Amino acid sequence: MSETYDVVIIGGGPGGYNCAIRCGQLGLKTAIIEMRDTLGGTCLNVGCIPSKALLHASEYYAAAKNDFEGMGIEVSGLAVNLEKMMAQKDEAVKGLTEGVAFLMKKNKVKHYAGKGKIVGKGEVEIELNAGGTENVGAKNIVIATGSEPASLPGIEIDEERIVTNTGALSLKEIPKKLTLIGAGVIGLEMGSVWSRLGSEVTVIEFLDHIMPGADAEISKQSKRIFEKQGLKFRMGTKVTGIEKLKTKLKVSVEPAKGGDEEQLDADVVIMAIGRKPYTAGLGLETIGVGVNQRGVIDTTDHFKTNVEGVWAIGDCVAGPMLAHKAEDDGAAVAELIAGKAGHVDYDLVPSVVYTSPEIAWVGKNEQQLKDAGIKYKTGKFPFMANSRARCNHETEGFVKILADATTDEILGVHMLGVGVGELIGEICVAMEFKASSEDVARTCHAHPTLSEAIRQAAMGVEGWTMQM
Repeated sequence: MSETYDVVIIGGGPGGYNCAIRCGQLGLKTAIIEMRDTLGGTCLNVGCIPSKALLHASEYYAAAKNDFEGMGIEVSGLAVNLEKMMAQKDEAVKGLTEGVAFLMKKNKVKHYAGKGKIVGKGEVEIELNAGGTENVGAKNIVIATGSEPASLPGIEIDEERIVTNTGALSLKEIPKKLTLIGAGVIGLEMGSVWSRLGSEVTVIEFLDHIMPGADAEISKQSKRIFEKQGLKFRMGTKVTGIEKLKTKLKVSVEPAKGGDEEQLDADVVIMAIGRKPYTAGLGLETIGVGVNQRGVIDTTDHFKTNVEGVWAIGDCVAGPMLAHKAEDDGAAVAELIAGKAGHVDYDLVPSVVYTSPEIAWVGKNEQQLKDAGIKYKTGKFPFMANSRARCNHETEGFVKILADATTDEILGVHMLGVGVGELIGEICVAMEFKASSEDVARTCHAHPTLSEAIRQAAMGVEGWTMQM
């Protein structure tokens, strides 16, 4: 073995690189292995970051096209330069991945560009991207390999016409007809981008509602807004196949509960039915690390696998498949390895959908509370009655707070509206400290701000909302 480390991390995404940084800060000799040439994983390279760059740019275009005139701003010659839009997206990715590489050097973390595989207890083989292999020793191994897009049987992804999020972020031209398979977070974000830029978007969803896991009321109102924006939904529908023709795609669909098959024309199909852990080919079986049928690594609530000295975090373990959850996992594991306390409360990991308007939630939704037999109170406030939202002409959506009927502790908060991805942070802090709805209701918020909607919803739990 060429070198032995206190910690070897396989995977350079948000979980892996945050784990590496924290290990370095704690004085642990650390190496990180990433099979891409750049660090950052799916999130920085082909996920969270590039998608937000395109969402932001496409929102500007849609606002100029649809909203500026109503605010007294006249625009002529408006057009999309897709090449430039993609270039600014790529520049954002480049800057951030280079920033992660700098942080590795700053924290004395050795970066190996290659594919890591466990070949024995405390030993990792690296198939280097530059050629050849290198073996390193590890007192601790952290599996942080993330996830990859799931697909449907018999459908071949080519990342040109039938694409995952990777291809959807790099299309060379705006599709005239785009079919989106899956009405989850990734699908709705990608569908929103291309719909704003001019594509006719049809969303095919197996279930009878969009965004599984979201509060039912949020899901219903969001769908109405997306339909108003031009997205077409085929709910309760499954895709049975895709035929590639020279100039178009033929998407075969049928009712999820059975019925006649029909075909839809498309120029591009985005596969967005979810993600699956990337755990195959890591050599886990070599040392007997437990993995379930879905490819999820079995761990304790402190990230330990069944093999001493092997840990796992992020998308390849149980819990929400979110970059910020992986970041917290990574920091917690580093602290545990260093002999400190480390813990992540998965019940308080926020979810955000970066559509327009945004959707955000944390904690339990109403159905979950009902299923658990927990009595709760509800406070709700619409952005239509919020002063700042009215001034900004951004009045769609609402804030809903669910609090324990006896103790008033906040159990869940669900938001739909412009900027709620930022607003949810206030609630995360409140819930970490076991705040009651009254605590939030009696906390002074600046006026006029969108955050006042949170306060007013909190007041509404006890029925003393004060604004319109």
